[in-house]
Amino acid sequence: MCNLFTQTHATEAMRTLFADRLDVVATEAEAPLLPARGEVYPDGRSLVIRPAEEEGRLLLDHARWGMPTPPVYLEGKRTDRGVTNIRNTGSAHWRRWLGPAHRCLVPFERFAEPGPGGGPVHFRTADGRPAFFAGVTTVWTSVRRLRDGETTDRLFAFLTCPANAEVGAIHPKAMPVVLTEPAEWEAWLRAPWPVAATLQRPLRDGMLAVEGRPG
Repeated sequence: MCNLFTQTHATEAMRTLFADRLDVVATEAEAPLLPARGEVYPDGRSLVIRPAEEEGRLLLDHARWGMPTPPVYLEGKRTDRGVTNIRNTGSAHWRRWLGPAHRCLVPFERFAEPGPGGGPVHFRTADGRPAFFAGVTTVWTSVRRLRDGETTDRLFAFLTCPANAEVGAIHPKAMPVVLTEPAEWEAWLRAPWPVAATLQRPLRDGMLAVEGRPG
């Protein structure tokens, strides 16, 4: 599954898209915490947009990629690097974070799936429109790396779904849930779960351009 995406111009783009109602938690002083080339890998930091307490307002924040791992998979382990992709929203472990207070939008310019030879194949919106992963987020205390000890972090992961035609030709198993319409962004951040759950579906065929196709 997707374990790499880019956010090269995310801060500027988010201020353009949501300028009239976006409050910035991720300050300029924190910018060095993000990857220099905009590449986000598991356990790395990403920009996310999440609902503010004030109705209609949004927060631009930092989060670390990898939600808490279900305890059954942590037995005998000293660290939890987190789960980056979430498919089974019926699981009791994930249901606690499916309400609007824990949802977020994860901006990306392109994302990668492993190709047949193991190298990455990148996907971006075919017409260049802004796009987001449908994410969930929480603040969690755990040991991510032994050398750091116990830390408290804002974490995130994004939902996955069956692959569309473009992704399926490279990686048939699944793809991230990609939201490209303002109405979808609003529904994901604000709507009750039965409505938001309908967004966990493949992006329409033809909406992604493929870069770096093997062979």
